Amino acid sequence: MPNVAASWLFWALVSAVFAAATGLLAKLGVADLPSNVATLIRTLVVVAFAGALVAATGEWRSLADVPGRAWVALVLSGLATGASWLAWFRALSLGEAARVAPIDKLSVVLVAIFGVVFLGERLSGLNWVGVGLIALGAALVAIR
Repeated sequence: MPNVAASWLFWALVSAVFAAATGLLAKLGVADLPSNVATLIRTLVVVAFAGALVAATGEWRSLADVPGRAWVALVLSGLATGASWLAWFRALSLGEAARVAPIDKLSVVLVAIFGVVFLGERLSGLNWVGVGLIALGAALVAIR
């Protein structure tokens, strides 16, 4: 029997479930405080959780052992994550979670496009139809 936990699809689905929970819980959390404060609290929780996970799994390594290219990519990724979270909480403080989340998920469309343009990935015609449907679906959910 295949190891389901070793599958990218399993972890992508787990990510989707937690992302959905994140949206709902974030909307509740941002109701009573400024969006930037909500982002700070969430970030501190993520740092503590990730640190505990790395310590528990014994994956800690000297930061000097991290390759320079990885540093650059991860620092830029961290900055993009921070900007995304700040925008996410601001959007949630101004709009309905059910309308904000689909627009946020246009990141799926952008990742597909950027993957092709910058990483040389290839998508089939059917894949592009799916990307288009995701974009259309996000727009349809977001409009009033």
